[in-house]
Amino acid sequence: MSASDSSAYPANSSIPLDRRKFLSAGAASVAGMAIASTTHITLARDGIKVSSEPEELATDLTTDVDVVVVGGGTAGTIAAIQSGRAGAKTLLLERGGQLGGMTTVGGVCYPGLFDAWGTQIIMGIGWELTKESVELDGGRLPDFSVVQKHHWMNQIVVNQHVYSILAEEKLLQAGVEIAYHEFIQSAKATPEGWELGCVGFGTNRKVTCKQIIDCTGGAEVVGMLGFERMREDITQPGSYLFQLGGNYEVGRKQLHQIYVHGADSTNSRTVTEAKLAGRKLVLKKLRDAKGKKRLMHLQPEPGFRESYRIRGETVITVDDYRSGKFFDDAICYAFYPVDLHTKNGVKPEPLKEGVVPTIPLSALIPKGSENIIVAGRSVSSDRLANSGLRVQAPCMAMGQAAACAAVLAAMNGTTPGKVPLHELKALLNNHDAIVPEA
Repeated sequence: MSASDSSAYPANSSIPLDRRKFLSAGAASVAGMAIASTTHITLARDGIKVSSEPEELATDLTTDVDVVVVGGGTAGTIAAIQSGRAGAKTLLLERGGQLGGMTTVGGVCYPGLFDAWGTQIIMGIGWELTKESVELDGGRLPDFSVVQKHHWMNQIVVNQHVYSILAEEKLLQAGVEIAYHEFIQSAKATPEGWELGCVGFGTNRKVTCKQIIDCTGGAEVVGMLGFERMREDITQPGSYLFQLGGNYEVGRKQLHQIYVHGADSTNSRTVTEAKLAGRKLVLKKLRDAKGKKRLMHLQPEPGFRESYRIRGETVITVDDYRSGKFFDDAICYAFYPVDLHTKNGVKPEPLKEGVVPTIPLSALIPKGSENIIVAGRSVSSDRLANSGLRVQAPCMAMGQAAACAAVLAAMNGTTPGKVPLHELKALLNNHDAIVPEA
């Protein structure tokens, strides 16, 4: 899962958008049933009041943008915000109905790690969103100047509900168009970039764009386009997060979790299998409690730890990761133990004191590609390196860097891998990211 997790530990361990206006109406009741505290809203689009009467909605759309971000999860949300703030006309495609990915729908609502060895190493938009989510919820941030005994002690517990709606607000303020419940069905290269066929229920959309940022977690668009991806035959177990007994204090503590062995996010069929298996295990635990504990919370999605990774222009090896190799084209830091989960659990392998790995731009570029870049856990890396790179804070940093590269490429008529590195670093610095320097 492109998120930090702690399965080994105890469970308790801007641009105004005037066309989006909500007009409040009064309360109402239904005959025979009292409805408490009901608020009615009427949506207005482009100054035209939307009638409550049935009407036929257009299902064929054409959208022309500079950048398309595919996937509104950990990396994709940050990438889309950055793209919009940098001035690119941006479309975010998210096949679900909520932003945040593993942080929200997956329930891994304790992102990390933003710090290493007493110093903050990841800031920018991901940190902004995380920090504001905690503050808005009245939560507590860790003291990064303290080097903790265990890495998970500096993971930040966020209210997943606050995080998702705050992220949505930031996207809309950046002028990003959000298309929920849509995904790419076809793609072909054009002289200007890409022409995409996107579908959702009741919606057929043709999209033309200059750049694609693939933040699907499994490099699904990269695979669709025929570029090489890597994956082992056996994947790490996923986790289903829930709360059995007690009270689930959202934004204050971590959820209970159980392993879902064989969890695979490759396609709708394998995701369905993982959901059914996870929910079956939760139901068994509830029955075993014999009425002594109530099911207080259940996440709608399982958490997936790994899927396909791209073969990029650079492949980050575990030796690169363990040694903290400084890449010439490094665009962000990462920090987490080598953290491979197996059927027997996980034994995190901490990095040696002072080691802070870097992530190069070339590891986000599918080998031999043009006008497409990835961000998130599908970063080009071997399996052991990926077990540390896949967690949330580095994925957020990758999303911001990928977006800066895509925007500069779109503006200058080039491809992300050929963007001048000094221009990329300057744009990242302008948006408060921390960029590695030799």
